[in-house]
Amino acid sequence: MSDARLLAEWFPEFAEHLDKMDETYKEMRTIDEKTYQFICFALAIKARSKPCLLKHFMGALEAGATVKELAYIMGLTFREAAGGDDCWTHDALGDYKTLIAEGLKSSECCKR
Repeated sequence: MSDARLLAEWFPEFAEHLDKMDETYKEMRTIDEKTYQFICFALAIKARSKPCLLKHFMGALEAGATVKELAYIMGLTFREAAGGDDCWTHDALGDYKTLIAEGLKSSECCKR
């Protein structure tokens, strides 16, 4: 994608701050490049950003990672997402049997 996107065109002040944020993170980083790329790779998976995924996959390789290590990071990301989804869904549903027994209507769910 081009940098001449909607945000850059209509709110360039904010877009400039995003660029500065990248510079600041690079200058102030307290972790090594490979670890940084692993974290960004995992976040790109969760964000479903193909450009970021490719960037950090290749960045990790350039930083000395192996494809096997990246496969581990992928698996870890998938596992943690599944665990989070599992916990959140069970917490959100709570005592589903009570919801059913009380006859909660779908139109009432957003009011809870």
